[in-house]
Amino acid sequence: MQERDLYQQILGLESPWKVTDVKFHKERSSDTTGNPLLKWQGEVTLRVEHSRSISLHCPECNRKSPGYDTRPRRWRHLDTCQFKTVVVCDVPRIQCQEHGVHQVKVPWAEDGSRFTALFEALAIDWLKEASHLAVADILRLTWDQIDGIYQRAVKRGLLRRQPSRMHHLAVDETSFQKRHEYVTVVTNQDGNRVEFVADGRSKNVLDSFWQRLNANELEAVRTVSMDMWRPYIRSTMDYVPGAEHKICFDKFHVAKHLGGAVDQVRRMEHADLLREGNDQLKGSKYLWLQNTGNMSNRRWQSFAELRASKLKTARAWHMKEVAMSLWDYVHPTWALKAWKKWLGWAARCRLNPMKSAAKMIGKHLQGILNAVVKKVSNAGAESINSKIQKIKSRACGFRNRERFRNAIYFHCGGLDMYPRLGSTHTKS
Repeated sequence: MQERDLYQQILGLESPWKVTDVKFHKERSSDTTGNPLLKWQGEVTLRVEHSRSISLHCPECNRKSPGYDTRPRRWRHLDTCQFKTVVVCDVPRIQCQEHGVHQVKVPWAEDGSRFTALFEALAIDWLKEASHLAVADILRLTWDQIDGIYQRAVKRGLLRRQPSRMHHLAVDETSFQKRHEYVTVVTNQDGNRVEFVADGRSKNVLDSFWQRLNANELEAVRTVSMDMWRPYIRSTMDYVPGAEHKICFDKFHVAKHLGGAVDQVRRMEHADLLREGNDQLKGSKYLWLQNTGNMSNRRWQSFAELRASKLKTARAWHMKEVAMSLWDYVHPTWALKAWKKWLGWAARCRLNPMKSAAKMIGKHLQGILNAVVKKVSNAGAESINSKIQKIKSRACGFRNRERFRNAIYFHCGGLDMYPRLGSTHTKS
């Protein structure tokens, strides 16, 4: 098989496109790292031409049109072994009576890209696993070139996104930078993908998501899991029909509030005990805060004396554990009765931090009961949030909000980001 025929098959070209020439330039590299792959540098150049005997058609209306001129173009293709491969072509332009001058579509690359579709697909796969800088180094490109592929992939994916079933949603915020700068993230828990990202965590931000949905889509929402952030609650109540019975407050956030109350009791009691010369609570902070299900047997045994004591902290801890056990209820009537009993106990406990936490829970009891009975949590959103923080860490932070949003969509949006061969054209 001749090399032209080989590359014709590799590129998947059919008439009227044809590889007419293959040239190879090779030179010794000045690299001193000892890597044998870098000993030689070179470039394989593939010249592709459009058959002049085949009529040209307008890419807008497919009407047969006369040629106008040609424009020289270059595209980086997948490497041939360790050598760069470049596709070059004088791409014809046509003059359509209705649509004017257009460049005809090429079957190996998308509009505006100087990389073949196969090369962009490879770069996208690498970008899912490594940073811009690392991928640029591996593929021997500049950071800006890699970023261009990245941004086009996200734009392409968002344009292709089709409406999806959204029965179970989760709303959460994640930090953009320090100083309490946040973005709101809406996750579709049916597919564990990010549906919406926007700056800030105000009511207007979440309003803009609900406004994108039509009446049938809003009616189809069954649960919305969130923390007890008032702007999110108000927004959901304004837009989602029957939101009072669909908003679910996550167990993790309730546990966080109760854990904070236990820790406040511990700190106040520890200060009182130290004044009496008693350091019984010294170094015990994380024993009270740790999830008992994650405790080792050894740690649980060492904790036995403290939790069985008559300390105020032990009493607060027991109240927290009882509250967490209430998530096992299934029937709404029994769940309501159990929570009301717990709230009465907390109101009489004479531990101010626990009373404050109980008051907060009482205000949001309906949302907690929804989560208990429907067995809904923010676990999917928290998993996405953890992934977002890893992305931010790998990028060493983001200064640009748009880049941060695009990174979330790229890694967590479930987008179809790969280019499609021969799908676009370029307008003059």
